[in-house]
Amino acid sequence: MSALPASLDARLAALLGDGWRTDPAERLTYGYDNSRREAMPDGVALPRDRDQVVELVRACRGFRVPIVARGRGTNTTGAAVPIAGGVVVSFERMDRILDIRPGDRCAVVEPGVINGDLQAALAPHGLFWPPDPTSAAFSTVGGNLACNAGGPRAVKYGASRDNVLALTAVTGAGELIVCGSATTKGATGYDLQRLLVGSEGTLALIVEATLRLTPKPTARRALRVIYRDVASAARGVARLMAQPVTPSMLEFMDTQAVRLARDVGGADLPTDAGALLMIEADGEPHMLDAAIAALAAAANGDGLVALDDAPDEAARGKLWAARKALSPALRTLAAGKINEDVVVPVSRIPELVDGVQAIARAASLPIVCFGHAGNGNLHVNILYAPGDASQCERADAALSQVFALTVSLGGTLSGEHGIGLAKRDFMPQAVAAPTLALMRQLKAAFDPDGILNPGKLLP
Repeated sequence: MSALPASLDARLAALLGDGWRTDPAERLTYGYDNSRREAMPDGVALPRDRDQVVELVRACRGFRVPIVARGRGTNTTGAAVPIAGGVVVSFERMDRILDIRPGDRCAVVEPGVINGDLQAALAPHGLFWPPDPTSAAFSTVGGNLACNAGGPRAVKYGASRDNVLALTAVTGAGELIVCGSATTKGATGYDLQRLLVGSEGTLALIVEATLRLTPKPTARRALRVIYRDVASAARGVARLMAQPVTPSMLEFMDTQAVRLARDVGGADLPTDAGALLMIEADGEPHMLDAAIAALAAAANGDGLVALDDAPDEAARGKLWAARKALSPALRTLAAGKINEDVVVPVSRIPELVDGVQAIARAASLPIVCFGHAGNGNLHVNILYAPGDASQCERADAALSQVFALTVSLGGTLSGEHGIGLAKRDFMPQAVAAPTLALMRQLKAAFDPDGILNPGKLLP
């Protein structure tokens, strides 16, 4: 039975009609995300427009009832889990592409639009929206904005924060605000739209986004570079990012990842492969030969085992098979997985990789690293048996050590997954006390009663 006040229940039912759900089975469906954490909300709201969102927030504020925004639940940090109960607001019905303006290189969308659907709608115009997380086929634009999603192309095109022009949102006070403008330049007050991106629904609920679009490149080429060990590959990343040609993708796989992709995923990789870089360049066809030559020259160095060029799309797809085969193969090592996406300056990647290997040896647990090396953003996967108390304890300790190492190298806790619940208690390691205090003041300004996604992001 829902714990909401009867008068609030009646008000939301009248406001939302069949978009208001209090049945326990339906509430449970909206109580978890891809972090595998779960909690039961007291109600689920499926608004159809911004006016309903405004009235919903004002109603909940009057009773100090928590509100948790939700896209499609692909988040891995628990940011969409309603740990304080309250109302989950799912934006699945606000899924319209409102406008595509090729001349202005922008699109106006509601938060429930699926990233992949947006890309399909933009393709006939020769445009794309750069953020391409692994979940792009089923994650929403609103969710991408909430955690500042990036993906492999972020090394050249930036993450969500770099590709948003304006946002319309509802604050915790129930006020509709418009931040930014549909222009690529602007110097009119504070940059509030970029502040809201990555705030994980703790400051306001996004109800409309004006997105910055990019012309789709006409051609792309890929390189697969195999090294004898991770140190050689990490040094290769530093060389690649220190020369003028920016790759459109630069992905890293450590020794464990390479072995899994080969032995479990069936990828065509030699047995002496100790680490791997996947490199891609895009642009006009006549420019790619020079770009690929420059990237290959930078990748070449001590520890190189093999360098393969993919001259056409079929060959490129074959090279990327190693990377795509990886994630499903991780579960063959252990049933439990802690996946954190730490980020360091690119020049410190060799130290990060060496340090994580040392942590794995000390913990006697497999730790698999792969990810977006061009941004210094690596996914550190700590694998363990959930039923083994000793392994659980060692995995938790290893996670703390990974975060401490990352911060010591001038990095931070997340590149694209966000903080949510998973990293909340580590925030004081990465963010100084005066800065955290300022974040809390901003939270209070946007959400004076603390009803928006309480218990997330801030320790």
